[in-house]
Amino acid sequence: MTVPPPAEIRRIVYFGSPETAVPPLLALYEAGYEIPLVVTRPDRRRGRGTDEGPTSVKAAAARLGLAVTDDLEAVGSARADLGVVVAYGEIIGDRLLDRLAIVNVHFSLLPRWRGPAPVERAILAGDPETGVCLMELASEIDTGAVYRRASTPIGPGETAGELRARLVDLGVELLTEALASGFGSPTPQAGEATHASKISTAELKIDWTEPAERIQRLIRVGGAWTMFRGRRLKIHAARLVPPGEPVSPGIMAGTRVATGAGWVELVTVQPEGKLLRSGTEWLNGVRPSGGERLGS
Repeated sequence: MTVPPPAEIRRIVYFGSPETAVPPLLALYEAGYEIPLVVTRPDRRRGRGTDEGPTSVKAAAARLGLAVTDDLEAVGSARADLGVVVAYGEIIGDRLLDRLAIVNVHFSLLPRWRGPAPVERAILAGDPETGVCLMELASEIDTGAVYRRASTPIGPGETAGELRARLVDLGVELLTEALASGFGSPTPQAGEATHASKISTAELKIDWTEPAERIQRLIRVGGAWTMFRGRRLKIHAARLVPPGEPVSPGIMAGTRVATGAGWVELVTVQPEGKLLRSGTEWLNGVRPSGGERLGS
């Protein structure tokens, strides 16, 4: 469906789930739009316990006094002029798309990195830049035509969390500008499409035979891990350092670790079952012997 002109957009149904989707919801609320309904994913179990917790968007909507549901069927009675999707995480079927104009804020330069993990995939691939697209929602994931886009360089040490926060700000700017001045006619995506599949735990395991630059990119994504003395060690932050003596990958020289090409320095780590600590604090506690290596 065609997006109405700005003067006709007063009531917006919002679709979102994670913390990333909270700032756009707040921006719409603060701009004075009526939000008759917020649609989010169902409550899910958190951590290893049995208690279920709400999504970040559900919690934010509750604080604002907005109606919240995980039932897409409820959208039909909301009498909305427009739907806005930000990291919702569920499929919105053709039946709803035929009844309501819906736009999507996606965190990549489409058609590169369609899918649920565009920020992480851009970092892992070593992309020099990424961005945000404001697009029409289509039945096939992230294939809709684009109303507006904005690009931004990816910093050499920027983490996925830091980059995502900047992209959210860009997305809010694109959305509010389009609501104020009109969406115009969207442009079909052009170029080679790539898919941004979710990052698995197995994929986050560090292979120390890979180059230091690749390993640092994996750590910047978040959740990277290795083994030490048979227990998991998460690496939360590391930096590239000048190469040392050529030794086998995984061998440590203080907080520096040899890789397949180059060295990284452990900045922040988290041993299994313990709190975060600096690389130096961890090293002073474990006191590795000569020849011990990460990854074993």
